[in-house]
Amino acid sequence: MSQISISVKKANGDVMISKTSSNLVNMMYNYEYQPGDSIHLECSEYNVYMYIRLDDAMAASFILLTEPFTFPIPLGEKHSVYSPKTFIGSLHILSARLATAEEISAYKNLACNVYDHQGNKSCFPHASANVETRDEAAFAARNAIDGFTTNDGHGEWPFGSWGINRRDDAEITIEFGRTVDVDKIVIFLRADFPHDNYWKTVDFVCSDGSTLTVQLEKTEAGQTIMLNEAKKVGWIKMCNLIMSDESSPFPALTQLEIYGCDNR
Repeated sequence: MSQISISVKKANGDVMISKTSSNLVNMMYNYEYQPGDSIHLECSEYNVYMYIRLDDAMAASFILLTEPFTFPIPLGEKHSVYSPKTFIGSLHILSARLATAEEISAYKNLACNVYDHQGNKSCFPHASANVETRDEAAFAARNAIDGFTTNDGHGEWPFGSWGINRRDDAEITIEFGRTVDVDKIVIFLRADFPHDNYWKTVDFVCSDGSTLTVQLEKTEAGQTIMLNEAKKVGWIKMCNLIMSDESSPFPALTQLEIYGCDNR
């Protein structure tokens, strides 16, 4: 039986509160978060599947935990891409539980992780990129897997996106932390037209060595790419982004959904 622990720590490492329980832990935190605070998630064993909800105003995420995970509380500019209802006040509910066998094997969006962040190395899926516009939270790679598809604007929540700062060689990678079976990709381009441009074609490079070139349209709607057959992959990279000839220099990605199931 796995023991799950959640704790809140101050910037100096002092533990404000901690709770440990078997398979499921619910914890109430009765203080306002301060700069430098962080949430820590640990388990008595790793490479385990969980549903975690680190703020009661956020959705739960299905994740693979490979090591202890630290989530820095997003305050100030970092909070701009989270709902204004999150991480505020002096009453917070945090929870984590082991996923069931049925949940693990279910067909789902394997790319969504609302608790991803730039320094994450242990809570998968994880998004990383070789550029994020001006290093601002509004244009971070994690925005592309936060579950929000509202794309008719740009900037603060709910319009967070991955911005490329006009880089011709921009690329974003989604790591799953294990091998999964994938058969569908849905891409939501940021569609704040005419402020935005869009990519006519993009490549999806997979960890199995394959490359899929996709033609995209100028649309607010999600664009679905069905694979000929399921691929066993550990990561997928979106790269070779070819912008349209329209005048705007600002194409961006609002959301990347990757569907499939675990093959364990």
